[in-house]
Amino acid sequence: MSFDLFKAFILGIVEGLTEFLPVSSTGHLLLLERFFGFDDDAFGKTFVVLIQLGAILAILSVYFAKLWRIALGMFSDPAAQRFVIGVLIAFLPAAIIGAIAHSFIKEVLFNPWVVCFTLIAGGAVLLWVDQQDLRPRFHDATTFPLPMYLGIGLAQCLAMIPGVSRSGATIVSAMLFGSDKRAAAEFSFFLAIPTMTGAFAYDLYKNHGQMTANNTLLVAMGFITSFVAAIIVVKTLLDYVSRSGFALFAWWRVIVGTLGLIGLALGK
Repeated sequence: MSFDLFKAFILGIVEGLTEFLPVSSTGHLLLLERFFGFDDDAFGKTFVVLIQLGAILAILSVYFAKLWRIALGMFSDPAAQRFVIGVLIAFLPAAIIGAIAHSFIKEVLFNPWVVCFTLIAGGAVLLWVDQQDLRPRFHDATTFPLPMYLGIGLAQCLAMIPGVSRSGATIVSAMLFGSDKRAAAEFSFFLAIPTMTGAFAYDLYKNHGQMTANNTLLVAMGFITSFVAAIIVVKTLLDYVSRSGFALFAWWRVIVGTLGLIGLALGK
């Protein structure tokens, strides 16, 4: 039991640290699961999704005041109404595709080989974006044009492939559509709330039979550690990417993906 709790502790930390970085939390968790031997347990893949609730609550706690103002203005403030509509527009493509292809994603794409290749490819994309002379037109994540929210939502669907990174797809697409780095990263936080909540609720509904007392304790451990780690990332990421860009995350992806491929080729 103690070793199971230790695994849940480590996986929770990794989830919290990587969920909002453009490095793919799901990809890292799947590779760690393989190392820990969790990949032979059907509950392991469900655990990866369920502990995302800790990261969701981290966003809600950090942005509580701003989100509360938006919630209060939903029925009276046109700007708040427009932003909520924009988030819903960005959320719907992934929600629809995720519901339709849920089984295929979990059974086929949740594969360490897929993760390693997409980590490397995503790293190359981040390096390419960092080298572009982009001229941002939008500096506030709450005021993007509605078609831009839809475009970001469509790009986010690529993150159905483990290793692509939900935050990475959101940030890169927002920047290519004209956002500055800070606003792109901040919108990835806001879009994460409905996206991750939907994935959490759907997976819990589909796999509630696996929630034994022991598994519930494991999820609770992962939830707590992911919550604490995610708060640290959310509070520091915006300033970091505004100053330094994405090269660090890009090379991290390439290194992890390459080491993973070597390990898989050696039969580890």
